[in-house]
Amino acid sequence: MNFDTITAKYQPVVLSLLRFVTGLLFLQYGLAKLFKWPPVPMFEKVELFSLYGAAGSLELIGGILLVLGLFTRPVAFIVAGEMAFAYFMGHAPRGFFPILNNGSLAIMFCFTFLYLAFAGGGPISLDAMLRKKS
Repeated sequence: MNFDTITAKYQPVVLSLLRFVTGLLFLQYGLAKLFKWPPVPMFEKVELFSLYGAAGSLELIGGILLVLGLFTRPVAFIVAGEMAFAYFMGHAPRGFFPILNNGSLAIMFCFTFLYLAFAGGGPISLDAMLRKKS
C-alpha cells in the first residue's frame, strides 16, 4: 500500500475532524466576545449590539453548528464571508502583508470555511446522520 491509498481511506473522517476542530477554534471567539469567557482583554468591552457583537453572535452560533456538523455548507459559507469581511475591515488597512497586519488567522478561517462550504461536514456529522434517515 502506498501513502496515497492509506490517506485516501481516511479522508472522509479527517474532513469531519477538520470541521470539528475548526468549529471549536471559531466558537472560542464567540464565547470570549459575548460571554467574556475565556477573558480576553481586547474583547472585554464588546457589546452585543455592535459590529464585534454581531461577529461574536455569528462565531458563537456558527461555531456550535460547525462542531455539531449541522447545516455545515450554508453555515460555513456565511462564516467564510464574515472572515473575509473581518480581514478587509480590520486587518488589511493595517498593511499589505498578513504576517504584519495580524490577519493570517482570518485568512485561514476564511479559506477553511470556504472549503467546508463545498466539501460538507463529512461522515461524522449531524448532516450525515439526517441524510441517512431520509
